[in-house]
Amino acid sequence: MRSTLKQQVGASIFSILIVLIVAGFLFSIAFKLFPAYVDNRTIDSVVAEAMNDSEELAKGPRAMRVDMTKKLVINQVKVPKDGLTIVEKDGLIIATLDYEVRVPMFGNVDAVVFFSKEYEAEAP
Repeated sequence: MRSTLKQQVGASIFSILIVLIVAGFLFSIAFKLFPAYVDNRTIDSVVAEAMNDSEELAKGPRAMRVDMTKKLVINQVKVPKDGLTIVEKDGLIIATLDYEVRVPMFGNVDAVVFFSKEYEAEAP
């Protein structure tokens, strides 16, 4: 006798649903963390631009900080008060970017993202 039963091939609705739930969860996490990385990229470009500008370097650390803050306000980016430090030391101007961003994820779960970078330029 010949069997007429066919074996099922392919994914079931249940397995497709699990894949969609996992993909949606990962997309949600990426969507919530993306603004923190975009803001960091903007901050990085503002600081790097200032450290490469001889006119800006001639102003000194305090004036540089004020100018950078103005540029960041224009771009609607806020750096924590102690997140950006600029000092002049041994003929170098050193800008240190060191801060964290806390992003609410789900319920009482937060993600903390750390950013840290140091820039150096010769003082004019």
